[in-house]
Parts: sequence; structure tokens; C-alpha cells
Amino acid sequence: MTDWQTMLRARGYRLTPQRQLVLEAVTALGHATPDEVHAEVQRTASGVNLSTVYRTLELLEELGLVSHTHLGHGSPTYHPAHEDDHLHLVCRDCGSVSEADVSVADDLVAKVSSSSGFQTDVRHFAIYGRCARCAEAAAAPGGTP
Repeated sequence: MTDWQTMLRARGYRLTPQRQLVLEAVTALGHATPDEVHAEVQRTASGVNLSTVYRTLELLEELGLVSHTHLGHGSPTYHPAHEDDHLHLVCRDCGSVSEADVSVADDLVAKVSSSSGFQTDVRHFAIYGRCARCAEAAAAPGGTP
């Protein structure tokens, strides 16, 4: 039995196929919206509806198995909680999401704290810009600035 299965049972929750499928989908997809998780789950179990996915994601987050970040105006994006804390780098051109270690924001976090006393949680921080591939394409002759 895996750690998450033990955790579910220890907290009085049943290990359902839907919960397992949702967690496996989040793990497989890396960063995914509930709709993307639902589509992945549907590949195996077409009877699982979107509301079940939402409820399961909420439970898995409450149990500390998944975490979410808001990467735009739409639904939150979920990823496995066991991953190291990271910043989310979102390309405005192609929509790709990559990661950077939270330590790259240490100076920003320190400055915000010293100037305002605000304690920043950069684990839910998304930085928007242009990925290397899109920046290279934009710099090429005829590329979009």
C-alpha cells in the first residue's frame, strides 16, 4: 500500500477508484486544471464526472497530497504536493508552464518582508513572461516582438 493510500485510510476515507484515478492523473500531468484532470480520468473511466473530480481534488489538497496554483483567470492548476516547492513560469505566447526553484525569489521575498512586513508564499506564485523558445522565435527576423 502506498503512503497516500495509508493516509486516506488513517483519516477515515475509503480508497475509491475515482480518488486513485484523480491522483494518478495529477501525477501524470504535472500541472493540470480540473478539466484536464477530468479528461485524463475519462480515458480510463468514462463514468467519472467533473464534479467528482473537483470534490476529489479538494479532498486530496486537504490531505496534503496535491497543491494548487492560480496561473491565470481560469481554474486553478493542480500538481502533486510531494514536489519540491517551486515558482511557476507561464509563457504568455505558447501557454507552457515551467518551474524555477523558490530560492530565485529570495531577494524579492526579503525586500517585501522588510518594507511591509508581509510574509510571501511564493509556492503559489506565477511569473508571466516569454519562455526561451518563444523569446528566440520573437528575436528571429520576422518574429513577433
